Amino acid sequence: MEHPTPAPPALGRLDGLAYALFTPDEPASAGIVVIHGAGSSKESHFDFARVARANGMAALCFDARGHGESDGAFGPGVIDDVLAMCALMREHAPAVAIRGSSLGGFQALHAGARDPGVAAVVALCPATEDVLLRLMRSDEAERFRIDRPACEEWLRGSDVFGAVARLSPRTALLLMHAQGDERIPYTVSEELHAAAGEPKRLLVIPGGHHRSIQHDLELQNVAVGFVRRAVERAARG
Repeated sequence: MEHPTPAPPALGRLDGLAYALFTPDEPASAGIVVIHGAGSSKESHFDFARVARANGMAALCFDARGHGESDGAFGPGVIDDVLAMCALMREHAPAVAIRGSSLGGFQALHAGARDPGVAAVVALCPATEDVLLRLMRSDEAERFRIDRPACEEWLRGSDVFGAVARLSPRTALLLMHAQGDERIPYTVSEELHAAAGEPKRLLVIPGGHHRSIQHDLELQNVAVGFVRRAVERAARG
């Protein structure tokens, strides 16, 4: 059986950040900024971007600093980079959400706390500062370019649980975590959910592993549906 080749994204750069923009044929109902995990790249989440586009939304995947085709090293400015991508997305969609995985989930939570215009944050197996400080000292950090001294100082003064609490009530939060995650315990998402205000939702998926949720089509559609409802809620005021 032959399947049509998916339409390619529009590729671009913003302040040294390489991105890929997926837009539907009709005006987008919303836009989702997609953030990959440590050592990954924007291409790893093109499958989710295509699901968002098929549901009438725009999606913007980008390489974080120190990754892929983007310039520079991963450091404290990465949250500002996410906010810049949200601003770019607003040129293509009337409402913006953020979806991040692992390290990207950490960034999504902090960026959502800083941008009052973000309708929803979807965090998959998100990391915390403690998890990332351990990563700084592991071989995992060799997979991308990183400013370790600056990152360690930044992470010690950062508080993702405080960021989660600041999302409510303007930004809806969806946390998804595989119970079999071998890198970040699912209890991290339970603790983040407990710290968050409404509206919020927690999905702990039996089995799986650290990356399994990212590419599960059913769960991708759950995320898109959550964003749609959050945007509708925000429109109602």
